[in-house]
Amino acid sequence: MKLTTFIIDDDLVSQFATRYCIQQSHGNFDIVTCSSGEEGIQACFGYIEEHDRLPDIIFLDLVMDGMNGWDFLENLKNLFKEHKLPSVYVLSAFTNASDRAIAKKNGMISGYVDKPLSRSYLEKILKEEETKKS
Repeated sequence: MKLTTFIIDDDLVSQFATRYCIQQSHGNFDIVTCSSGEEGIQACFGYIEEHDRLPDIIFLDLVMDGMNGWDFLENLKNLFKEHKLPSVYVLSAFTNASDRAIAKKNGMISGYVDKPLSRSYLEKILKEEETKKS
């Protein structure tokens, strides 16, 4: 099963680390990286145009200039109502308890990941995605 994954993060080091972790896993991925929420929304439009669906998984940073992660989620929900929304995993460098609490209550968020993404957490995500597909 090939999964399409978007990494939306304005920190290039974090973006690289997340991509590297995914590439080193046993999963089969197409990976798209975006450096802003705006770029992420445009990539979603492009992916729908090309594949008639959204990506399977989005790794999303919340703290970005311009469109932050929360704004991205709101746009994703409003702009793509007619499509199956992807599993969104929040990437965070901060252990902000209030962000975690808000993320846990948000039905669009599948999980909250401390940066950098670990191989063990990625394997857990893959198992969840396989369960959803079957």
